[in-house]
Amino acid sequence: MVLDALARLAEERVGHRFKGLPPDAADVTVGELAAQRRNLFTDGFTTPVLALSAERLEHNLAALETYAERHGLAFAPHGKTSMAPQLFHRQIERGAWGVTLAVPHQVRVAREFGVERVFLANELVDAAALRWIAAELDADPGFRFVCYVDSVRGVELMEAALDGASRPVDVVVELAAGEGARTGVRTEAECAAVADAVAGARALRLVGVAGYEGEVPQADPERVRAWLRRLVALAVDFDEAGRFAGLDEIVVSAGGSAWFDAVADVFAEVPELSAPVLKLLRSGAYVSHDDGHYQRLTPFNRVPGEGGLEPAFRLWTQVVSRPSAEQAFTNAGKRDAAYDLDLPVARVVRRDGVERPATGIEVTALSDQHAWLRTSSEADLEVGDWVGLGLSHPCTSFDKWALIPVAEADGTVVDYIRTFF
Repeated sequence: MVLDALARLAEERVGHRFKGLPPDAADVTVGELAAQRRNLFTDGFTTPVLALSAERLEHNLAALETYAERHGLAFAPHGKTSMAPQLFHRQIERGAWGVTLAVPHQVRVAREFGVERVFLANELVDAAALRWIAAELDADPGFRFVCYVDSVRGVELMEAALDGASRPVDVVVELAAGEGARTGVRTEAECAAVADAVAGARALRLVGVAGYEGEVPQADPERVRAWLRRLVALAVDFDEAGRFAGLDEIVVSAGGSAWFDAVADVFAEVPELSAPVLKLLRSGAYVSHDDGHYQRLTPFNRVPGEGGLEPAFRLWTQVVSRPSAEQAFTNAGKRDAAYDLDLPVARVVRRDGVERPATGIEVTALSDQHAWLRTSSEADLEVGDWVGLGLSHPCTSFDKWALIPVAEADGTVVDYIRTFF
């Protein structure tokens, strides 16, 4: 099933639906185009075009695989970052336990492409989605699904929607990261009340606790570790109270892309419980990393000896206007580039096959289809030049491109990544 589903991606026809691809490839399939090994810069790709570095993508996949193994962590990377089944399977091949997702549509995509383990980092109370999940569980004994619960009302809604289901849905109580944080149960007493409600629900099974340390207010290493220790203590308390009786495995899960070093440190302190503990890390942005937000926040800045990540995205744009010595415009804007956290960063200029650093060039604003560039006297920039932009925030970079070329360092395109948003 998995191979068939992935193979069907290669059978899609290249055409107007996919930005930046060569116009003369309109009648070929994605697989045929990949086999041609065209060059991103000389074989007909049109700007703007987003590309993933083949080498950096592989580096990042290996980096988190190694990190998780070194620290005894299971790993369910957050798939909402890329929504790319090809990348899901490359992550699983590199040791991932499964995939984390956020909403029912994303789970449907994952299941269509044969993902067998899904951690839904959200409370699921949509009746239609719950009935679909129940049907998936009934049809596939190998399918493992875990989701949050964070309220008694949520438990009641889930129980009502799952009436008649033959397999219970596994749930973890979500501990909020603090007052004013995002979702989750605010106090340990309320967590116990939610757990009691799960215990009284025929269609649910409590399998652990979870949360997201990235929402800790005024997060710093001390505050994040303190919250993670609360999460571990909650698991211990639940276990001592017999709430996990009969389980083969207890789930304790946290871990975004900014604090996975703290997660590794605190999860190493988890004591022996009544069943083996699945210490599940959920970082997602690592797969492409970035040239902004996560470049600043990555834990590898704090523990450089443990490895590192490399920005794998480059958005290639073309100078279409140079109205003055201080200003230029390229043909990529909000429709093409992430801008919710940081503006793109000019990294390189390419002219006549030669690349050089984008010295003296700064992106100051984005229109729908233009990037505004401020240029200093150091900038050597002409109409027609290609400008390679680094992007911040992978989650809002992938979602603007349905088919993304994967290019080697010399520009040879070796694959295409299909996204489903």
